[in-house]
Amino acid sequence: MTLALGVFAGALDAGVLSPALPALTRAFGIAPRDSAWVFTLYLVANVVAIPITSKLSDVYGRRPVYIACLAVFALGSAFAIVAPTFVAFLIARAIQAVGAGGIFPVATAAIADRVPLERRGAALGLLGAVWGLAAIIGPNVGGLVTHLLSWRWIFAVNIPFAAIVAVLARRTVPASAARQRGPLDLFGIAALSVGLLGIMVGLTRLDAGRSTLGNGTIVGALAVAVIAFLALAAIERHAADPIIAPDLFATRQLALTYGLEIAIGMLEAALFFIPSALAAAQHLNAAFAGFVAAIGALVFVGTIPLAGRALDAFGSRAVLTTGATITAIGLGSFAVTMSSLPLSLVTIAIAGVGFGALLGAPTRYIVSNEVGQHRRATAVGLLSIFLIFGMIAGGSLAGGLIGADIADATAYRTTYLAFAALALLAAFGTRALASKARERAIEGL
Repeated sequence: MTLALGVFAGALDAGVLSPALPALTRAFGIAPRDSAWVFTLYLVANVVAIPITSKLSDVYGRRPVYIACLAVFALGSAFAIVAPTFVAFLIARAIQAVGAGGIFPVATAAIADRVPLERRGAALGLLGAVWGLAAIIGPNVGGLVTHLLSWRWIFAVNIPFAAIVAVLARRTVPASAARQRGPLDLFGIAALSVGLLGIMVGLTRLDAGRSTLGNGTIVGALAVAVIAFLALAAIERHAADPIIAPDLFATRQLALTYGLEIAIGMLEAALFFIPSALAAAQHLNAAFAGFVAAIGALVFVGTIPLAGRALDAFGSRAVLTTGATITAIGLGSFAVTMSSLPLSLVTIAIAGVGFGALLGAPTRYIVSNEVGQHRRATAVGLLSIFLIFGMIAGGSLAGGLIGADIADATAYRTTYLAFAALALLAAFGTRALASKARERAIEGL
């Protein structure tokens, strides 16, 4: 329970600010496109923190690193409350994310250390359920606090919460160090960070009404990103303990699945901007916009177990194709009908069904079925990294398409039509995956 509470705090802060974006944009006097950094920079810092904190917990033990991550998370929260400028606020968010980025992998490793194999699946499932619960509660909490008090006070609860969890961790989280892994892939982490930041800068500078080729910032940032990712590929081929192992792309099925996970992450980023879109199209307050957005998360969480049963019955390709198609229908319909509250509720729920199929078990099933047992944990963990890659790219793209006016409903329509088109492309891409019959054949080997 101690580990789950820490994971809940970190997961909650990933999306709790979505209803507060209009108020935050006004408070700092920033362009709406720059508000996407609130979401994407948090994810970048998470990705960078995961391999570092995982390595530290292997060397120094789970308990001290877990408590240190909680302290860093609380420090970032305190700084966010008093941040005088947007740059200072982004620094606070990055500090928060470094702490949160260590909480989940350390909690997962602690469970693997202490929980017997026959009960480990249920324990890890609890952590996954906590993420889903945070997705439902986050928009409601953020919207309510913003409406009644101020968006800054969203972070206030993190400080006592982190302190309580740290006290509990001193009694329940194991202190002994696990076996040490290989050396930390510092050059890989650096190249990855530069590439992701280049993607963020380039995509958030997009302007739907102007030519991209004439914008030196966009072209330069995306060029840096391409160079950094090419360097990353070269570095990982020679790294002793790479953060992205090249051999995990050895088969077409694996390469397609990791590519689809990026697309799924980009689509998931669409959920973050729904409260702002509703506020622009229907002039809803932050509290009610957060409530409406949470309906999609609720449907999404409720669909996951049903999608799991469909996975057994029809195979991963059918579930992913159906999920991407339903997501496209939901997001495209939302773009057209976002000015109507009843229709928005329906279309958000439809999109939630699609997300439940995409974000449930299909990609994890494919990867775990394609690799040997000795690489399974690494291969499945890489899915999380690629999902975050996609969320960073999707959030940055949305920020660029929304443009300079956060109250412009037309810009949000363009953004969600783009997400719907991406979902259709993903649905088309799933057709290249292996059939159910081939999956079962591999499983039986």
